[in-house]
Amino acid sequence: MSELARLDGPIVPPASGGDAHSMVILLHGFGSNGDDLIALAPYWRDLLPNTVFLAPNAPQPCPGAPGGFQWWALTGGAGGGREAGVRQPAPALNAFIDAQLARYGLTEDRLALVGFSQGTMLALHIAPRRAHALAGVVGYSGMLVDPEALAAEGQTRPPVLLVHGDADPMVPFTALREAVTSLTALGFEIEAHTSPGLGHSIDAAGLQLGGSFLAGALASPRRTSSETLR
Repeated sequence: MSELARLDGPIVPPASGGDAHSMVILLHGFGSNGDDLIALAPYWRDLLPNTVFLAPNAPQPCPGAPGGFQWWALTGGAGGGREAGVRQPAPALNAFIDAQLARYGLTEDRLALVGFSQGTMLALHIAPRRAHALAGVVGYSGMLVDPEALAAEGQTRPPVLLVHGDADPMVPFTALREAVTSLTALGFEIEAHTSPGLGHSIDAAGLQLGGSFLAGALASPRRTSSETLR
């Protein structure tokens, strides 16, 4: 992207009908779009009545997926492609986050990121590198890209919930254990759940766990470590 992409997508306002006291930004997977992942909001609105949900579309149209988008293009490389790719949309997403926090008059400790697949990879890349800690990150069917770089570049340690099906044919289930091991070693507060028999998807248990995690993280302003990860 030669210039900073401006992200946009569907918004679900607080169920209370009042001002937003917190925010959840949903990051979709490869070939999907914001309209797909915003469908999670109805499952959590009762738990988070004062929360606004936003689901921006990724900046790049996805070839072969009409109406779908990608945060970065897939390549044949197992690691190098993701390590370089996850950095591409980071400036645009950070700009989107800053703009939406300003729009709703909120600070980072009132924001949680929820990702699916490629969106999880992006959420785990973005959140710890921001100067002020977010309330939390929920990641479904994803992975931690380049943990060695995170050790050098990370600035904060938001709490993280990771959920992964053990029958996932797209992102290996082993990515869950690898992410937990790496993040724990860096001092993150981690919760992890295995969904037996689940493929590349989100099941009822994952939805329930995600809602409970978000409700706890966004219940009141919390202070998480903002020390540089060393």
